[in-house]
Amino acid sequence: MCGRYTVTATADELEARFDATFDAGFRPRYNAAPGQELPVITNGAPETIQHLTWGLIPSWADDDSGGLINARTETVSEKPSFASAYESRRCLVLVDGFYEWVEEPSGKQPYRVTLGEDEPFAVAGLWERWMPTAKQTGLGDFGGDGPDRSVEPLETFAILTTEPNDLVADLHHRMAVILPEGREREWLTADAPGYLLEPYPADRMRAYRVSTTVNDPANDSPALIEPLS
Repeated sequence: MCGRYTVTATADELEARFDATFDAGFRPRYNAAPGQELPVITNGAPETIQHLTWGLIPSWADDDSGGLINARTETVSEKPSFASAYESRRCLVLVDGFYEWVEEPSGKQPYRVTLGEDEPFAVAGLWERWMPTAKQTGLGDFGGDGPDRSVEPLETFAILTTEPNDLVADLHHRMAVILPEGREREWLTADAPGYLLEPYPADRMRAYRVSTTVNDPANDSPALIEPLS
């Protein structure tokens, strides 16, 4: 499972790394959590970094509750919630680290996992567009009866997970699918992208203990990613 991550690079660094431009302002995230709007690159707009909400809502859902934050690679092409997005709505989730929690004698200890020295990378994601049901306005509301034109689509995403490599296996039984540098765009365009959904090499990653302050998603500051002494 991937339930919390970081994207601490500047907008300029992310634009240079992924050869895309933000469509709106960006601020670094030291404790990115489900329900937040976070930076992704979709196959529908590959030159733009957009902000979508983490927690995928299938297009056929009755309401926007219960967003799905992860999709398992082993079943993603079969699950009704993900199959359509896997075929035609893929995205790159921009990340530079993620958190996992380990049960230790003192309690659950958070660890941050990164590549090298906090270099940005892309995680394989799926995105969806969910449209709220238009409501009929009453005669007294706008002087007439007709559809409510104020409804806006909700665009959401989920992160793909796979079996862990040797490093992450000590922390959790799943890990996010980290795409190889230089091949991220293949995830957006390949007809059969399953070959990209492998565990990232453990020898290119590191993990270190961080403060339990990260446990509360309301906390979001550079202090969260400092290693514990």
